[in-house]
Amino acid sequence: MPGLIEPYDDLTGAVQQIILSSSDTDYLDQLIPLLKNAKTQSHVQPLVQALSQISTEREAEIERICNNNHQEFISSVSQLQSAREGTVTLTSEILELSRSIEATTEKLAEQKKALVDSRSVRQNIDDTTQALKDCLEVLRLANQVHDLLGKKSHYAALRALDELQNVHLREVTRYRIADMIERSVPATQHLIAEAVKTDLNTWLYRIRETSQFLGEVAFYHTEMRRTRQKERWTAEQDSFLAASKLNSAIELVADEQEEFDVLNNEEVQVDFSPLFECLHIHEALGQMDAFRAEYATTRRRQKELLVPSSLILDDDDLAGLSSLLEGIAGFAIVEQATMHKTPENFRTRAAVDELWDSMVQSAITLISAALPSVTNDEKLLKVKGVIALFIQTMDSWSYSVSALDSLLLTIFSKYSDLLKTRYSDDFAEIIAGDDYMPMPITNAEEFAKVLSVSWYTPPPELQDPVYPCILPFSQMYPMICIDIRNFLNQIYLFSDDHFSHTAVIDSTLRTALDDLLVTKVANSLSSRLSSQYPGQIVQILTNLEHFETACNELESLLVSARSSASAACPIILSATTAFRQTSKQAEIRIFELVNSKIDDLIETAEYDWLSTYIPDIASPYMSELTRYLGNIMSSVLIGLPEMLKEQMYVASLAHVSSALLSLPLDPGVTTISSQAVTAYALDVAHLVNFVTSLDDDAALADLEELRQTTALMQLAAQGKGDEFFDSSVSGIKFGTVDKLKGVELLEKVKIGPGSRPALASLNTLGNGQGNGGRESPTVFGGGAGKFTTGLGERFGKFAGRDRS
Repeated sequence: MPGLIEPYDDLTGAVQQIILSSSDTDYLDQLIPLLKNAKTQSHVQPLVQALSQISTEREAEIERICNNNHQEFISSVSQLQSAREGTVTLTSEILELSRSIEATTEKLAEQKKALVDSRSVRQNIDDTTQALKDCLEVLRLANQVHDLLGKKSHYAALRALDELQNVHLREVTRYRIADMIERSVPATQHLIAEAVKTDLNTWLYRIRETSQFLGEVAFYHTEMRRTRQKERWTAEQDSFLAASKLNSAIELVADEQEEFDVLNNEEVQVDFSPLFECLHIHEALGQMDAFRAEYATTRRRQKELLVPSSLILDDDDLAGLSSLLEGIAGFAIVEQATMHKTPENFRTRAAVDELWDSMVQSAITLISAALPSVTNDEKLLKVKGVIALFIQTMDSWSYSVSALDSLLLTIFSKYSDLLKTRYSDDFAEIIAGDDYMPMPITNAEEFAKVLSVSWYTPPPELQDPVYPCILPFSQMYPMICIDIRNFLNQIYLFSDDHFSHTAVIDSTLRTALDDLLVTKVANSLSSRLSSQYPGQIVQILTNLEHFETACNELESLLVSARSSASAACPIILSATTAFRQTSKQAEIRIFELVNSKIDDLIETAEYDWLSTYIPDIASPYMSELTRYLGNIMSSVLIGLPEMLKEQMYVASLAHVSSALLSLPLDPGVTTISSQAVTAYALDVAHLVNFVTSLDDDAALADLEELRQTTALMQLAAQGKGDEFFDSSVSGIKFGTVDKLKGVELLEKVKIGPGSRPALASLNTLGNGQGNGGRESPTVFGGGAGKFTTGLGERFGKFAGRDRS
């Protein structure tokens, strides 16, 4: 918008400028401010005058222009009038021609209309014919869908229905039949879905019925793999191959040439076509999520039908357990195959594992509930074998078997307890039925059999024995050795095929074997040491020594047989110590029995210490005693090792010596006649002669005190007891005699007729007289009253020195 005009002193110029405006808008835009300005400044009159002046000037100019061009204007008007007349004439002619053309056109339009009407009818007929053809084709395709359904070609029927809906119906959408068929499409799709579900349910039923047989085939295939693996171990003797387990990478590579499809073989064929068809149809219908959920629900229901409410393990062939595990295996194999053959989101790993875990837990619950009814270790081993076959089969299909491994651990605990109970009874029966006599061998076959089952190395004299011969142990030893070997084999038999807890086997075996040997063998033999028959105790001692040797061998055997995972330290059986301690008890018991018999015989010695009769032969009790010692040496103790036998014999003779020494030293014996000394010395000589005949210096040395004491008593009876106090003679003749006991005997022995009293000699020595008038040093103070006290004080010191 142009700006306002500036105030002019000359209103005429302003008006002139307004008149020269190029448009009406500019004219008004400039005029209005001018009028407002004129009114505001009271210039209205000058403005009117200016406008009047401009108007006068314009009129004068128009008049001048008109005067100059008047003739030309008149001429132009005349020409224009002539042209108008010609135009009127021409218009009349055109109107006439138009009326003529209009009449002709009406006739042509009538003919054209007739032609168009004819063509329209024909087109309608053609359109109707084509519509009928299209509708017939649609009806044919609709009927074809139902025909395909009748032939169970569900996917082809769905494809035909989809083609009908998306192609052919679009061509006849303007007809009612298209709407009718369009409304029937969902119902037809539902019919197809129901038909394919019916086929799928039939397939699922057949799969459920086939699951057990499928599992049986899978078990058989696993068993064949085991056999081939064992054959490869035997043929190749490869320790690295032998260390590989079933389903390991090494075993799978070695067995890859033996191809076997569990789902498609001569025995069983599982066709997944119904499932694939159902998947395709539901995917095409957009119902995949609903179908996935429905299929999962169906499989869960089938899983529940697969697991029985209870399980019996008492049948001989374990048919119930085999059927249960075969059914679970077949079900899980189908699930695994379904997961790999179908789209990823149809059967997920989580869903399959959930079903597997549920079935495994149900099976474990059933088996655990039925285990208490199994009281036979062989039956339990069969149960373990079926479960191990199941574990190895499912491990090859990448299922988790850790829960089943824990179940095997529970079964092994019960198995070891059953074995322990059975062998406890066997051990008790063997020990109770043993004759506790050295085992006789009649031929080489028996000898070889005993050597093969026992831990026994025969001495050189039995390397090539002459039959019949005698083995040092009784029959219990080889029989218990057989049971020990069987126990070991049956414990390790549990680890065959599959058992991952090898360290548990090693620990359980050591503990159970220790307990059996300690409680059922060592303790049982220890309880029989109360027997009063030395021969039985000697045989028990011999058996114990061999059992101790067997324990040492068992420790080495267990170390070599245990798994490398648990091989950390040497194995020490507490049974070894138990047998050693029981052996000590047996030795002590033998000592007790022999010494008791010796005491009984010596108690029959009826010495008349005041007797005046001198016998010609040894006392009957001494003859019986030497006969008894000879018997135990040649019969009772003959089965013991030479060193132990010698120790026992020496100990027995030492006890005899001590018992004989105690007779004259009895407090009730106050006086001993020389005749009694002679009788006593005769018995001691008989004993010494008997021991001398044995050619045993150690045994003879144990009688030295008895011999010297008897000699001292004889000297005392002869009145020569003072030699005991002569240090030059006493150290040689009476070095082993206890000083106090020697003095006590000197007091008791009565000097025989014609002999010098011993105490008189001692008193004479004390007064410096005797020995040819030669003076001797005073040993005791004068007077018989002080003799006993002074002698006791002096030789008490000697006795203490000798003991130290």
